[in-house]
Amino acid sequence: MQNQMIRVTKEFTFDMAHALFNYDGPCKNIHGHTYRLQVTVSGYANQDPQNVKCGMLIDFGQLKKIVTEKIIDKYDHALVLNEAVPASLRASCYAISEKVHFVAFQPTCENLLLDMKFKLQTAFEHDGFILQAIRLYETPTSWAEWCKEDQPKAFQ
Repeated sequence: MQNQMIRVTKEFTFDMAHALFNYDGPCKNIHGHTYRLQVTVSGYANQDPQNVKCGMLIDFGQLKKIVTEKIIDKYDHALVLNEAVPASLRASCYAISEKVHFVAFQPTCENLLLDMKFKLQTAFEHDGFILQAIRLYETPTSWAEWCKEDQPKAFQ
């Protein structure tokens, strides 16, 4: 069989709370979402008939392991807030949640997506795969996505 570039996608679900610091709408309050994350990698399937991974681009278990270690373990059932939250309020955040992450950006769907993209891209490139696309659903009808093919070369 001729070896051609293919894409493989796996979907993940996790629950996370966040608040948008200094935002002018209701999302300034702590609230949560059930996020869906779709991760697509591309490459060439293994064509070595002697290899146990023959016919696979990536074992779905390996894909799951990478995404779980880099993203899900950190964000699932966590409270994510901008590090601009005053230090005087941080202690109270830990009083209501054991799993609090302060990030250097406003934790919008778009910024979370780009943070996840960076973490995953580094991991997949190390393993010889290309991160082709990542899509983060904040609600069943609202999402942000990043696609390699949409980017100027400097941002791929």
